[in-house]
Amino acid sequence: MPSGMHQVELDLPIEDIWNFVKDMDNWAPLVPNYIYHEKLTDRMSTWEFKSDIGIMKKKISLIIDIKEWLEPTRVSFELKGKSEKYGGEGYFEAKPINLNRTKLTGFLEVIAIGKMSNAVNSKLETALPKAIEEMSLAICSKLGELKRVK
Repeated sequence: MPSGMHQVELDLPIEDIWNFVKDMDNWAPLVPNYIYHEKLTDRMSTWEFKSDIGIMKKKISLIIDIKEWLEPTRVSFELKGKSEKYGGEGYFEAKPINLNRTKLTGFLEVIAIGKMSNAVNSKLETALPKAIEEMSLAICSKLGELKRVK
């Protein structure tokens, strides 16, 4: 199954990272090719992205369902396509290194199902690691901005 993972170490206490990650409104706009998201409940939302996988360029709508909030260390979720045949899961996990330094891990796994699935999954194998790295770095950048404002 196509997946991507990226880890970074931040000079921030785990509580600062949790305060940011626990609210998807903070990090959803940092996801590559983000268009918008809408919260349906505390744990469910819809997200739209511009898809740019090879020759296929279109809008993708996903339903994101938060499966667990484990303060202050983990947010995990499942995703499925609203009309497209996609499924997957992911998480953010924070582990304290010391009082003022934390390791943040982002992980995303997505699979396409259907007649074009082989071609799409092949492209996802390359695209997901880059996307999760880009998102992790954007989160780090945003957290760095917030740290400077304090």
